[in-house]
Amino acid sequence: MKALKFILAISFGLLTQLGFSQLQNLFIEKYYISNSDDATDTTGGILQEGSTTYRIYAKLLPGSAVSRIFGDANHPFTISSSAPFFNHGTEGKTFGKDFLKPRLGESLVALDTYLTIGQVAKQGPNLYFGLPKNQDTNGSFIGGSNNDGGSEMLAQGLMNNQNNEMGLALTQADGIDTMVTTTANWTSAGILDFFTGNDSTIFGSIVPGYTFSSNQFNLTTSYPYSGIVADSNHVLLAQLTTSGEISFDINLEVVFTDNLGMLQTVLYVSKDTLLEDNEQYNPFLSYPYACGCNDPSYLEYSPAFICYLEGSCMNKAVIGCTDSLACNYNTEANIMMEELCCYPGDCNNRNIIEVCPTLLVNNFECALYPNPAEDQVRINVVQPENGDITIQWYNAFGTLISTEQMNNIGINYNHTMEISHFTPGVYYVQITSPLGTQILTLFKI
Repeated sequence: MKALKFILAISFGLLTQLGFSQLQNLFIEKYYISNSDDATDTTGGILQEGSTTYRIYAKLLPGSAVSRIFGDANHPFTISSSAPFFNHGTEGKTFGKDFLKPRLGESLVALDTYLTIGQVAKQGPNLYFGLPKNQDTNGSFIGGSNNDGGSEMLAQGLMNNQNNEMGLALTQADGIDTMVTTTANWTSAGILDFFTGNDSTIFGSIVPGYTFSSNQFNLTTSYPYSGIVADSNHVLLAQLTTSGEISFDINLEVVFTDNLGMLQTVLYVSKDTLLEDNEQYNPFLSYPYACGCNDPSYLEYSPAFICYLEGSCMNKAVIGCTDSLACNYNTEANIMMEELCCYPGDCNNRNIIEVCPTLLVNNFECALYPNPAEDQVRINVVQPENGDITIQWYNAFGTLISTEQMNNIGINYNHTMEISHFTPGVYYVQITSPLGTQILTLFKI
């Protein structure tokens, strides 16, 4: 049972790595790095030179949309920095949907700290949405000469930094574009004061703040939003400006239409504890990312590890029969699967000769590699003279699933087999020639 659980863990890890989820990952963009010109502005408060504006995007499969950001008792919503967040004192907003487009060209309003689901401004009937700068093809209306120059009325404007660390400059692309869509009704809880409507959290300018954490928070749109570029589908969730190091735990509600045309809703959460039926853990929702062994072919693997930590993968996972009394005892296995063990007279309804090649007399050698394998394996056959061979594949229960006949092969023959369509698990390869039979075990990941 332990081995079966390990196989499930590996399978989950592969699904996570390959993105078999409506939420694939988060994209954290360095939107802007402030310079000495920006530090001259006092219109909405002082922004320290070298402060970074980050944008956090949900990267979704095409056709999926974000309908809610939330924090609850089991999965708090948290955003923090080691230094205070910048909020524009006169024109800043808590939510991106509330900005008026013309205001984004005034002083440092466009660098305000806020939450959103896609939308970053409005003007009349037009709605404006955030997208990664490298996907923005319509230029900029907020940086450099498009800016009013702030309190010092600088001729060159503000937000004109050309630092390569942030990619495209805001004078080239502002990461803002229009999108034809329905105007949504928005609801929120947990940030604005119920009676006054004021925001004293890190998203408001009343009280400078380092962190916001809530288990009673939500920002909901009645019209779930997808990204402007449908194929890449990046949905902006937050813009954060600070001179410190950021961290966060974000939880999302995502909607999509399944293959039957039914609307489905999935909750993605940043922690893998106390999961409800409709909740899925996604490690990209917690930052800084956890680093460790992210290779599922090792015992130390965990799907929570986004990045590899040097030296963390130490013990290659080898599933097999570790009972020395079994005829297919595997000295290299470190994970026992009792269902694989075969004994004379008891081989779980399989052909013991197929499972235990040591019971046969063989006059040729065969090898199978890599093992474990994901997409392809190579079978090497060495024999004293040319001859015909038959290669047969069996699943873990001894059922024949594939047969190939090779005629007059050489004394050192290599055969490549495509296995990407196999489901993960244990397989047996029987190679038969006039000189005997070899049976090899493969673990497909």
